[in-house]
Amino acid sequence: MPLRHPASPRPHPLFARVYARASTLAERQPALPALRRELLHGVTGRVIEIGAGNGLNFAHYPRAVSEVVAVEPERSLRRLATDAALRSEVPVDVVPGFAEALPVKSEAFDAAVACLVLCSVRDLPRSLAELHRVLRPDAELRFFEHGRAPTPAMAAFQRTLDRTVWPHLFGGCHTFRDPVAAIRAAGFRSVSYRTFRLPESGPAFPTSYCVIGSARRAPG
Repeated sequence: MPLRHPASPRPHPLFARVYARASTLAERQPALPALRRELLHGVTGRVIEIGAGNGLNFAHYPRAVSEVVAVEPERSLRRLATDAALRSEVPVDVVPGFAEALPVKSEAFDAAVACLVLCSVRDLPRSLAELHRVLRPDAELRFFEHGRAPTPAMAAFQRTLDRTVWPHLFGGCHTFRDPVAAIRAAGFRSVSYRTFRLPESGPAFPTSYCVIGSARRAPG
C-alpha cells in the first residue's frame, strides 16, 4: 500500500503532470536556477528535502553533501525525481512520504530543504515540527517559498483565493501563508531571509511574493 498519513492531502495526479511540464519550462529562464543555487549554497552533510517534486534541486546540491533523502508524495513526480537522482552528482534517495509524518528518524540530518512546498502542505505547523524533529541540534533549514503579499489589496485577494478556487486548481497550493512566521513559530531560531518578487518586473501574481533564507533548529 502507498504510504499515506491521515493529515496529508490527496494526490493530485493531473496537476502533478502539468506542474512537471511547467516547472521544466520555467527552468529555462535564469532566475529559478540561480535561486536554487543560492538556496543550496554551502549545504553539507546529510540532507532531507521535502516535496522534492520532479527533482529540479538535485543538480544544484554541492558535492560536500553526502546524501539527500528526497521525500515526495506524488507518484508521477516521484518517478521523475528518481530519474533526476540518477543524473545528480551527489547521492539522492527518493522516497514516498508526507511532510506531516516524515518516514525518518529524529535528529538524523545536518540540513533540511523546503523549496516551494510549504504553500501546499495540508498542516503547516505539523510539517515544520517534523522538520524540527529530524534535524540535529543547531542544524540548518533552508527555505525558498512564495507567500503573503505585503500590500493589503493583494493580501486580501490571496485570502479570497485560498478560501475558494486556488487550492483546488493548483494541487493544494495556498497563496496567503506566511512561511517566515510559521518557521519562527515552529521553534527555529536565527531566521535570516530576503524577500523579492517573481517576476521582478511587470504585473504581480498571487504567487509573486517570495522569500529565501535559512533558520536553525534550536539546540537541545
